[in-house]
Amino acid sequence: MKLYRRDLIKTGVGLGAGLALSRHNAPSAQAAPAPHHFDDSTVRDLAQQLSQSAFSPPAQDLPDVLSHMTFDQFSSITYNPDKALWKGDNLAFDVEFFPRGYLFKPRIEIFEVIEGSARPVPCTADLFSVKDPSLTITNNTGFSGLRLRYALNQPGVMEECAVFLGASYFRALAKGQVYGLSARGFAKDTGTPTGEEFPLFRSFWLEKPAPGNDFVVIHALMDSPSLTGAFRFTIRPGETTIFDVQSSLFPRKNIADGGVAPLTGMYYFDANDRSGINDWRPAAHDSEALQIWTGAGQNIYRPLTNPTDLQLSSFSDTGPYGYGLMQRKRAFADYNDLALHYEKRPSLWIEPVGNWGEGSVNLVEIPTPSEVNDNIVSFWRPQHPLKAGQTYNFTYRMYWGWDTPWPTHLARIHDTRVGAVTDHPEKIQFVIDFSGEPFLSLPKDTPYHLIAHSSAGEIKTTAIMPNPDINGMRAFFELTPGTAKLSELQVQLATAQGPISETWFYRWTI
Repeated sequence: MKLYRRDLIKTGVGLGAGLALSRHNAPSAQAAPAPHHFDDSTVRDLAQQLSQSAFSPPAQDLPDVLSHMTFDQFSSITYNPDKALWKGDNLAFDVEFFPRGYLFKPRIEIFEVIEGSARPVPCTADLFSVKDPSLTITNNTGFSGLRLRYALNQPGVMEECAVFLGASYFRALAKGQVYGLSARGFAKDTGTPTGEEFPLFRSFWLEKPAPGNDFVVIHALMDSPSLTGAFRFTIRPGETTIFDVQSSLFPRKNIADGGVAPLTGMYYFDANDRSGINDWRPAAHDSEALQIWTGAGQNIYRPLTNPTDLQLSSFSDTGPYGYGLMQRKRAFADYNDLALHYEKRPSLWIEPVGNWGEGSVNLVEIPTPSEVNDNIVSFWRPQHPLKAGQTYNFTYRMYWGWDTPWPTHLARIHDTRVGAVTDHPEKIQFVIDFSGEPFLSLPKDTPYHLIAHSSAGEIKTTAIMPNPDINGMRAFFELTPGTAKLSELQVQLATAQGPISETWFYRWTI
């Protein structure tokens, strides 16, 4: 995994310097620990047992030279690919590991599971190549995370397809993509004045796949002062990389501001929000919008912003079909960045399995002065707080890819542009492009109109016209906010028979 500074910095906050492994400290690499029995209930039982006692942060002992290494030093440490787990076993997958150090001080337990028996994966000095002579990796340094490899783009050429590193963060990509947004095991107190708590995946169990299997199973034990959790990931890389996730959460405390299946990414600017941006590129972001398919069947598209002040949005729902942070712009010219290739970054769609009941899809937008910081978080929040001593099960499927697994038959939001109205500083101009399936079947002379609402200020529709460049339609309207500092906007494109587009939601703020 190519590491960028924001990829590392984001995991160094919350819970002091982070958590570490379970109280059962990993045996030294020189020992030959006995294997233990493992089945699908093992991690769940461990998480439940652990939740019944108070959280006890383990020691994070490291030599000063590793504990205080720089970003560049950590990034320069490479794994010996000939030492990868399952290398030479003629399997579809192998696994490499990260050493402890820099922001990643907790010792993470990692076990290999073969035929119901789990044994720790030993950390030895020869696993890593260290360019800086001042750094020394020893047999007792230990692991901080792992990377999963698969022949994703070329037969026989192993490449990263997923990484678990830092707190409960993980990320993946599909064929032809580069890393972008991340997911997490759980979000707690995101965007609240109390400050966020970051649970940690402190132990992993890697099931050795059978020859010919194009999937791999990874189990993770999550821990924090407020809860524990057991996760089972079934990972299938490909044109779309799919994670089937089975999770069980065991709160130690009542949790009112919790987030299930959280997604984390970066939005710096685009044509809808470049106020104060002095940048030569047309856009820079991991994701451009939050998309929701509600339990009532409504398709919501909410373009992201980089606000002046922290913004919290909540979309109440019952039994959602799915939600995700989406990247729809897929042309190089949309970003024109030869190094970061935002056009190749994954969209990530969450599909609940079973009815999650009442709750809300939440969106947190945090101001950022640059693209260094992850500033976007989205998650599902159950309507009722999670209660201490109870068990909560959430099963879902994650699609890391180019779009949602079932693109809508409605007209799609192709682009959102926001700017000033010439000679009228009291007004804001909105331009929305619609493209997609309806324009392939509707007569070219079909009359269209906008169904538009605002929570404050006044909306006036000025024009709708064809956009032949995208074989779609372009809608213009103006918002006169008056004294309002915030207005929630809602727009759909319609014909005489009714709406034909996704519902565009937008929060305008000063």
